[in-house]
Amino acid sequence: MRVMVLVKADERSETEASPTRDELAEMGKFNDQLVKAGVMLAADGLKPSSAGKRVRFDADNRSSVIDGPFAESKELVAGFWIWEVSSLEEAVEWLQRSPFRGTEVEIRPIWEAEEFDATFNSERREADQRQHDEIPTSEQ
Repeated sequence: MRVMVLVKADERSETEASPTRDELAEMGKFNDQLVKAGVMLAADGLKPSSAGKRVRFDADNRSSVIDGPFAESKELVAGFWIWEVSSLEEAVEWLQRSPFRGTEVEIRPIWEAEEFDATFNSERREADQRQHDEIPTSEQ
């Protein structure tokens, strides 16, 4: 099963301040463990919300653009991983080995095509697979 691990933003991540060398080294070691175990599929940190935008859609599909920063840092994401694990419990076990302190991290399962059965017909599955195959990877 694939999961997305969402690292919540805080006051520090909402500034332009970079992590310390020690913090980067600690996280690097943890990421190395994830890679060696075949768990990590993707990971990145996000710039502060001041560098972002939100697009809000109304019921008629009209949109409005809101410039960051966004007020509630506890509702923001500072970074993420995509992991391949056997269960949510395994994801929790991995996360408990992480070097995080004084923060909250969320783990959410990713929908898989097989879970849609009747509504996700074979034509849609083929289109979904084609799109996935066309996404460039860092190895390309």
